[in-house]
Amino acid sequence: MDATATAVTPFSTLIRTVTHEQHTEVNTSTFMSDLLDRRLGVDAYTRYTEQLWFVYRALEDAAESLRNDPVAGPFMQTELMRTAELERDLAHLRGANWRDGLAPLPATAAYAARVTECARTWPAGYVAHHYTRYLGDLSGGQVLRDTAEKTWGFEHKGDGVRFYVFEKITNPAAFKRGYRELLDQVNADDLEKQRIIDECKRAFDFNGAIFRELSGEFPLSA
Repeated sequence: MDATATAVTPFSTLIRTVTHEQHTEVNTSTFMSDLLDRRLGVDAYTRYTEQLWFVYRALEDAAESLRNDPVAGPFMQTELMRTAELERDLAHLRGANWRDGLAPLPATAAYAARVTECARTWPAGYVAHHYTRYLGDLSGGQVLRDTAEKTWGFEHKGDGVRFYVFEKITNPAAFKRGYRELLDQVNADDLEKQRIIDECKRAFDFNGAIFRELSGEFPLSA
């Protein structure tokens, strides 16, 4: 990373700029495009929601242990927690015994394992995964919520789409600004910031791999 550029470019802006291409590739993946274009059924949406549960359980199981960490601690904000909402969605989508037969895709298992590893051994790397997921949920995730409500008749912001509803965040735009300010102030030198950026790229790779595997499970009929 160019030290001069780092000095004049906020870290949050640098992350967004460097990962823009990967971010776009993930958001326009075949699976997500098919889901947003309503070419896939609720079973595909359900399977995706299942994968999110494994990822967020890994993220949030580590939150308490990182609450006092000098790097990751400031990001442990209860307003963001999604596991409980995901479980309500899965109960709606799969029924009361939703845990029965629930299994991660190989890419999901690898993603969750990496999040857990970072939480245990490298909190700054955990921040990369935290940022990649939660800020994405507050932004582009709302498009999928809207599509799901219109396509499968879920109650507006109700069961089935609660994962995308941040009830404790009354002003998402202001919250995201505050989150980016935390990134700009992160307790890391330039070398560590470059490693965080690299881990953000890795997070996007994990998400892309999940979408590819989901696309394999739900190919569009000719």
